[in-house]
Parts: sequence; structure tokens; C-alpha cells
Amino acid sequence: MKKNIETFIGCDAEYDESKVVLFGAPFDSTTSYRPGARFGSAAIRHESYGLETYSPYLDRDLEDICVFDSGDIELPMGSSEMALAAISERTAEILNDGKIPFMIGGEHLVTLGAFREVAKRYPDVHIIHMDAHADLRHDYLDVQLSHACVLRRCHDIIGDGRIHQYGIRSGERAEWLFSREGHTEMHPFDLAPLTSLSKPLTNSPVYLTVDLDVMDPSIFSGTGTPEAGGVSFNELREAIHRVCMFHNIVGLDINELAPTLDISGASTAVACKIVREMLLSLYK
Repeated sequence: MKKNIETFIGCDAEYDESKVVLFGAPFDSTTSYRPGARFGSAAIRHESYGLETYSPYLDRDLEDICVFDSGDIELPMGSSEMALAAISERTAEILNDGKIPFMIGGEHLVTLGAFREVAKRYPDVHIIHMDAHADLRHDYLDVQLSHACVLRRCHDIIGDGRIHQYGIRSGERAEWLFSREGHTEMHPFDLAPLTSLSKPLTNSPVYLTVDLDVMDPSIFSGTGTPEAGGVSFNELREAIHRVCMFHNIVGLDINELAPTLDISGASTAVACKIVREMLLSLYK
């Protein structure tokens, strides 16, 4: 695996010495409202150079850790299954080398490609899911491989009691009923209940997936399906710190930045800072 020419700021270590491996999944073929998330991973990488490598929140610096950025996967736009297979292949390579895959989307369906491989390697894995949307539809317009169905497809793999959802404030009635029947553990509207998760999941492998539209669109407007009533940047940052620092993270992703939908660049800047904080939180 070769180092990408343009890396996320501070993530230019060699592959063999790195604990975490970044890769982009530029795919948005099932986007149901406003497209553009396929440009998210490249924009985050390019605009990261507006950041400092140092986090005053954590008193940690990207220059003091080893992260390898393998760049974007070349994905076919016409086939969701082929795109997911390519994502699975990259994830498997990273996992087989004993490293943590960190994927930058892309629409939220890309999570399924990575999670398929994580679940093979860690059959007892749990998912912590931060999002505005439940993503629990059985299908969307008769399509089961959709960003609106991605957590339902993950549930197909691991079953009840292992998907923990936070910040959810949108979904059709059937999705909320599916969760209330005990299939997932849903904490709607905010991220505060994450503090109660530390003890029960301390020893379990955890996959973290963050849909950036969990933030309020007044903060993060550059996304395909903005949903009013979301959390602040600091609320998301603090939740990510708690999850990454106190859980056994075996894979993670961030998704749904559509940079062309916010010409101010503010949404991309927010996404870059969240990626930095996620990376630094992973190193205990």
C-alpha cells in the first residue's frame, strides 16, 4: 500500500509504523436528496492544511503519532455492491495487518463495506452510531443498499442489542418502531447518554460511525440531508473523545460531508477538525 501524494495534515507516517490507516470512499450513488458527498474525502484531506496539528482540547499533536493516509479508493459509481466490495477489500487489508481502518466518506452506505470486514474479524463487535437519521429502513424505493438503510444492513449482520444510536431526530415511523421493539438501542435528539456507555462496552470491540449531519445545519450545512435540531461542534467533539478514549475502537468512519453545498468552506473546516480530534483520541 502506497502513501497518498496529498495526506491529511500530520498523517504522513510509513505504513508499517502506523497504528491507524486513513482511506477515502468517494461514493454517493444512493444519495436521496442532495448529492456531493463523493467529494468529501478529498476536500477534508486538502483543507486539513488550514488546521494546526496540535489539539488544545487534548494537549496532543498529530506530529507525535503515526498515521498512514492511503488516499481515496477508486470506486465504480454505477454499482453499489462493487463499491462496497472495494471498500471491504481495503478494510480487510488494513485489519489483516493489525491496524485500525479509518474511512472518510462518501455517503453513509460506505459504512457497510467496512463493517462487513470488521464484523468478520470481531464477531462480538458493537456499533456506536451518531447521526440525524436512524438509517433503519428495510428498503428505500425498493432498494436495500441505500444510505437510508445502512444501519439496518449492519443489523442484518450482528442482530439485536449491539447497535447504539445517538442524536437521531429523523426517520419514518417504521424505523422508530423497529428500534423500540428492541432491535437497536436508540437515544434520540442528543449525545448526552453516551456517558452511560463506558462501563458496559469497555471490553467489547466497537465500530464508530459518525454521520456529520448529526450536527445542526446552522453549524454544518454542507451535507446531503440537513436536519434541524442537531448538536453543536463541541457536543460532538466531546462525545467523540469519550468514545475513542474509553472504548476498544477496532474501526471507524466519518461521512456525509458534501463540500460543494457549503461554498463558504465552513462545513469542510468543521469536518477536518472532527477528523483530527478522532485521530488523536484513538491514541491512548
